[in-house]
Amino acid sequence: MIHNKRILLTGGAGFIGSTLAARLVESNHVRIYDTLDRNTLAESPIAAHPNIELIKGDVRDLAGMTKAAQGVDYVVHLASVAGVSTVLNNPVRTMRVAIDGTTNLLDACRASGTVQRVVDFSTSEVFGRFAYNALESEPTSIGPVGESRWTYAVAKIAAEHLAHAYGREFGIPLVSVRPFNIYGPGQIGEGAIHNFIRRALAGDPVIVNNDGRQIRSWCYVDDMVEGTLLALDSENANGQVFNIGNPTATITVLRLAELIIRLTGSRSEIRFVRRDYPDVETRVPNIDKARDLLGFEPRVSLEEGIEKTIAWYRHSAHA
Repeated sequence: MIHNKRILLTGGAGFIGSTLAARLVESNHVRIYDTLDRNTLAESPIAAHPNIELIKGDVRDLAGMTKAAQGVDYVVHLASVAGVSTVLNNPVRTMRVAIDGTTNLLDACRASGTVQRVVDFSTSEVFGRFAYNALESEPTSIGPVGESRWTYAVAKIAAEHLAHAYGREFGIPLVSVRPFNIYGPGQIGEGAIHNFIRRALAGDPVIVNNDGRQIRSWCYVDDMVEGTLLALDSENANGQVFNIGNPTATITVLRLAELIIRLTGSRSEIRFVRRDYPDVETRVPNIDKARDLLGFEPRVSLEEGIEKTIAWYRHSAHA
């Protein structure tokens, strides 16, 4: 376990970042660098913790990033533009946050001279539209030029290559993780489970894109955080790429909507809406590498995780 360290979380006020901060904060100094556009941390009980240092800033600002990285031992780079709708509306910002932001982060870590490891958050989107039992060693997919849907994936895989190049050339200890459909308490903004629960609790129609036959594996946020901590601390992790997800929690989007309506006790109807932009049809990870090298094992079942998430939304201002 990590104790008595100074840890920088870029994008740390977001959904995954604030959950990770809660795991680290009792035994470490946690510095959060975030634009606060999606501020899950504000509702967290750790927001006022004396070990939390919050800096409002953008990873595209090299000077701010360099200052934030001074004196830190570990870095988890979570900052990104997230959500399909946001990406579609902001393709340039999406790519610049990923590419310029990661470049700045890596240069800041070099300048710091104290960083013992960087965990860079990539995405399962790098596998493209069809990924079943996807291995880290498989070729990634680059979507057609001009299609905004894939700007996030293209920028993230470029950032992965850049990060590992810095690791090889400049000796920065670095790990990449590829999250597969993370959900749980604290998720705000976009996301199928977030949207389905909000609408079900309100009694509004639950909107399913197209025919709902798209297949996803869903990973509860606590399992994602556990995988991140293992990547941050394990001697076997340096220089590696890991899928972090839960292949046992695999379901179609339509069945997911039906499950959430049942667990919320809602009378919402399901409404199908045609979307013309490209979508991911199948996304199921192979996590054998994370099991073998990190000892990672997802522990929260889909139904248990959704019940916990529903309970959070019942008492949240974001419901």
